[in-house]
Amino acid sequence: MPLNSQNQSRFKATIFHALSDPIRIEILELLRDGEKCVCEIIPHLNLIQPVVSRHLKILKDAGLVNDRKDGNKRMYSVTDNRIYQIIDAVTPELVNALAKEAFEHMTCR
Repeated sequence: MPLNSQNQSRFKATIFHALSDPIRIEILELLRDGEKCVCEIIPHLNLIQPVVSRHLKILKDAGLVNDRKDGNKRMYSVTDNRIYQIIDAVTPELVNALAKEAFEHMTCR
């Protein structure tokens, strides 16, 4: 079902909201290598399970990750690898340029 222009903008905002937290980006980076269970993600993040599950829910609600049951484990994977094109587009050079611009804007006021 195609989204109209207004709904596309809203859904894009949902995607960028999901990408707006460094923990969620880290989760996506962990999933870049393939499917992982929560028990594999938790040690990498050094967070408790409920916090990791909350971040995974946000990613899932944005359509960025899938989950499936495997016995008593829940396995997570990225729904579409094209999301990494967006993540990778934010290069260190771009981050530095934008940070410099933001800093200059703040100091000029």
